[in-house]
Amino acid sequence: MLQKIMSVFVSPQKMIDMFTYKLETTQSIEKIAAKVQQECDKNKFALLHTYNYHEIVENKGFPIKRKVFIYEICQAKTASLMLTDHPNFSIFMPCKLAIYEQNGKTVVSTMNMEIVLKAVQSNIKLYKDTVSLFNSLKLMMDSMSKN
Repeated sequence: MLQKIMSVFVSPQKMIDMFTYKLETTQSIEKIAAKVQQECDKNKFALLHTYNYHEIVENKGFPIKRKVFIYEICQAKTASLMLTDHPNFSIFMPCKLAIYEQNGKTVVSTMNMEIVLKAVQSNIKLYKDTVSLFNSLKLMMDSMSKN
């Protein structure tokens, strides 16, 4: 029902924008990508996996004209709390950080967690931890985006 209502009032692009938190920078994608591990360490995120998506799809016969890096990152304590109370949230885990080129800029983006985190407000500790995680992720992205 909500999906039908939203599709009437919100364009597909606006819906994507609602669920995305992103920053743009004039720094090269290589410079931003080189900061990921250091920023993860500084902000207590484990870097679980790195995907060079532009290479992956090119190797499958579908080259694209931009570089796209996707990182899976995690804070195990918060992940444990979330999976204990809300295993259905596993589809949103681990946190994804995407870095891609668009219109001559580098974009650093992730899912806007504010919308889905409201679903766990009844567990005060979990809610505080997940909000803190998202705030740390935003600070990390901001730090990476600055020259």
